[in-house]
Amino acid sequence: MPKIRIGLSTDFNLVGEQVGIGTTNPTARLDVAGQILADNTAGSGGISTFKEYQGFHQTQSNITNNVLIDNGSSGPYSSLTGEIKITGETTVSSGSTVEVGKTKTLTVTDKFAVPFGDTNSRDNTPEAGTTRFNQDFGTLEFFDGVNWKTVNSYARGGAAGRAIWGGGATPAKVKTIDYVQFNTLGNALDFGDLDIAREMNAGASSSIRGLFPGGENSPYTAQIDYITIASEGNGIDFGDLSQARLLRGGCSSSSRGLFAGGRTPTAVNTIDYVEISTIGNAIDFGDTVFAGPWGTGFASPVRGVWGGGGPAPSQTDIIEYNTIASKGNAIDYGDLGQKKQSLGGCANSVRGLFASGYIQNNTNTNAIEFITISTGGNAQYFGSLTDTRRTMEGAASQIRGIFGGGEPSVRTDMDYVTITSTGDAQDFGDLTVARASCGTVSDSHGGLGGF
Repeated sequence: MPKIRIGLSTDFNLVGEQVGIGTTNPTARLDVAGQILADNTAGSGGISTFKEYQGFHQTQSNITNNVLIDNGSSGPYSSLTGEIKITGETTVSSGSTVEVGKTKTLTVTDKFAVPFGDTNSRDNTPEAGTTRFNQDFGTLEFFDGVNWKTVNSYARGGAAGRAIWGGGATPAKVKTIDYVQFNTLGNALDFGDLDIAREMNAGASSSIRGLFPGGENSPYTAQIDYITIASEGNGIDFGDLSQARLLRGGCSSSSRGLFAGGRTPTAVNTIDYVEISTIGNAIDFGDTVFAGPWGTGFASPVRGVWGGGGPAPSQTDIIEYNTIASKGNAIDYGDLGQKKQSLGGCANSVRGLFASGYIQNNTNTNAIEFITISTGGNAQYFGSLTDTRRTMEGAASQIRGIFGGGEPSVRTDMDYVTITSTGDAQDFGDLTVARASCGTVSDSHGGLGGF
């Protein structure tokens, strides 16, 4: 085959119809041994990088001059493929779309904006890690592969993992607030006092703020008190429920608190809600299936659940639920093992527990039942408390559920269970004051992470 030699070395060779640069034996139409440097790559065909193929080295294409990427089909850089490094000024004209794949690192020296929209405009099946700004809640949120969750920018430090009881009756109504740490055993410590004394109130909380709404106080109150969970102190007026009443129960996600049912003194099925980070009055959310007080509530990041209620002799075994992020009436979930009122409840993000209660024929129970919140169906037997009681309430972390107080003969007892397993409760310690019908909040409960 003929060879053409240019220059004083073998830098350029033509072998047949194949050109070699830096090689005397080209194996392709153009075979380059070494890197290619393009001083000015502007042209009509766009730019592309060389991939590893038959001896080529994978390299970057560098753009150092100012570049205009328009939405037309012609012009310099109208088509960019491969690994592109842009060090000059880049302008993307109106109407153009830039699609980018994976980026290992990104440094922004001024500011950048993430996608935004209301709750209803969320993508239902985004890629895990997708981040956006939720205009309804004024929070940054991300998708964990299953649920949308809020970005927690608050450092709780050593105070994280608290269960808090507020109010109750001794039998006199009290303002007492006390707390325990979930990961220890022992007696509760004094936290402060509610703004007004009450019993048969409820609780809802984010990881930062706890709310104690409603309850009985000569005869009923609409006031919602709030506390900052990480710092001890007295309750502060947050706002009011839509009506003064004692409640069937409360539950919450990371940002929204729901308060259901109650008595005014007539039985009501109202569900109110608040945005926990924003002080103000509660707003109508929907209605429960069962109208009345003395049940319990808990939540996963998606669902709020209500169970039981009274008064006797018309107790209910109904379990019902709401989707916390969207307003509307509660939907039937299933049934408890028996009709009862004045029971306690708590949940991690997967499993909810119903404990104790007052059943028919003036009898109390020590039974604990559980449900898997994301499914429907009847409650199943979990285990037993250390003894029978009613009008106690529970608080939970992802690991433990704690049930404190109760009656008859108001008491200080706290029992605990491991939520992920089944079995009988064990003694945790004592509340600071013997009392029943408290509200409870936690900074670690199962509803956190949802809206």
